[in-house]
Amino acid sequence: MSVVPIPDDLQRRYRNSRERRAWLASLPDLLDTCLSYWQLTPDTTEARQVRNGSSGIVVPVLTHAGIQAILKVAYPYPETLAEPVALELWNGHGAVELLRSDRPHCAMLLERLDADKWLQDAPMDQAIAAWGTVMRQLCIEPDGRPQWDELPHLAATAERWSDELPEQWELLGRPFERWLLEAALEVCQVRGAVGRRSGTDVLVHTDLHFMNVLPRPGTGTYAAIDPQPGIGEAEFAVAPCLWNRLDALPQRNAEKGLQQRCRDLSDAAGLDAEAARQWSVLREVENALAYLAKEDHADDAARSLWVASTLAGRTLAGLPEAHQLKRL
Repeated sequence: MSVVPIPDDLQRRYRNSRERRAWLASLPDLLDTCLSYWQLTPDTTEARQVRNGSSGIVVPVLTHAGIQAILKVAYPYPETLAEPVALELWNGHGAVELLRSDRPHCAMLLERLDADKWLQDAPMDQAIAAWGTVMRQLCIEPDGRPQWDELPHLAATAERWSDELPEQWELLGRPFERWLLEAALEVCQVRGAVGRRSGTDVLVHTDLHFMNVLPRPGTGTYAAIDPQPGIGEAEFAVAPCLWNRLDALPQRNAEKGLQQRCRDLSDAAGLDAEAARQWSVLREVENALAYLAKEDHADDAARSLWVASTLAGRTLAGLPEAHQLKRL
């Protein structure tokens, strides 16, 4: 039996396909192998336990030198396979430091951050300021390192969405007004590989919401975790902070508050607020269609449609009020 307990939540998540069950069955041996090969000792207490997210397991450990670290083993999705690639490029600059990795098995030894003090619970002005500082650090431009060749380009993603989104909208029975779909398609044209006229490509953490920014203990600084990397315009990264923490929007005129948050995030990170707004409209329309294609995700789709249409300037009728939307 492995010395690391597998959380019940992770076991429930990975029982729904043969491939996932096989990975789950292999996980105890993989964890034990990493602990042995990297000379690690589990460092768990009642307050500091083994955790899991949607894609893998996180184990507090001590190295043979007594350094506090994190062992992370993830299911081999394309996004998780790309995570160590991005962390190698950032090399601890604005992102959690990668100490060791076993890329074929999606295993990483990481710097330990303070997981109990994420920006999700910080006052919004402080959260935006810290997020902006991290975002500025993450925006490195491509150089000659070969890792860049392994990452997708966001402008090409927009080009692909320009074909896929209308097809999905039709297949789903035109589930929202056409003008919102057209607003998203206009972003594909303006910011996609064909229509884009200017802008600097950087390494983008495409899932940089407030829960993925943690403090470095004792330093007063923050670092990003769990990157889903891409190469493109930095403004692509703003959207997750707009669909998260909607409950923190003003009680009166939440729509205006969302628009202002987009501008505040952009200002904090030195970004173009209009480009950030455009990318966020597109990303939330794509999210809404993905949710609508699944069972039991109507609440998630409603949230995405509220954010997308509000940022597009005309909140769709029939949606819940902002503070009644499903929380992230």
